[in-house]
Amino acid sequence: MKVATKAYGLIDIDERQKIFFPRGLFGFESLQYYVLLDAERQPFYWLQSLESEGAAFVLVNPFLFRPDYEVNISNEELAEIGIDDPAKALIFAIVTIPFDGGPMTANLQGPLVINRDTREGKQAILSDARWKTKHDIMAELAAVRQE
Repeated sequence: MKVATKAYGLIDIDERQKIFFPRGLFGFESLQYYVLLDAERQPFYWLQSLESEGAAFVLVNPFLFRPDYEVNISNEELAEIGIDDPAKALIFAIVTIPFDGGPMTANLQGPLVINRDTREGKQAILSDARWKTKHDIMAELAAVRQE
C-alpha cells in the first residue's frame, strides 16, 4: 500500500503497520487511521495519519529515558482497545521538537497505548502528578545514565 507521508514523501507500507484509533488523538479526533514508521534516527518513530499527510507525530518509547514511568490505566480503558493483558500494550509518548532550538520534550501525561495484536490504539490521560506534557528527553536521559 502506498502512503503519502510528511517525512518521507510517497512510500510503500505493510498492512501490519496500520494503527486504528477509534477516538483519534486529542486535538485530532477526526483522524483515526495511522501508520507506525521507523524514523531515520533511532529511537524515534513516526505516527503518520492516513487521512491527512500533514498530520504526523514523532514518538518515543518513554521507558528509554524514564525507566520509572508508570502507565496506570484502568482495565475498562484497556478493554476499549481489546487489551486484557498489559504485556499486549505498546506504549509511546508524543515528542515535541521546537523550531527555536529549545529542548525536545515528550508528553508523558498523554501516552499512546496500542494493542500489539489488533493494532488498535488510544491516547490516555494519566492523573499521576509526576507525568507532565513536557519532559526534557535529553536531560532525563542524562540523569538515567548517571544513576
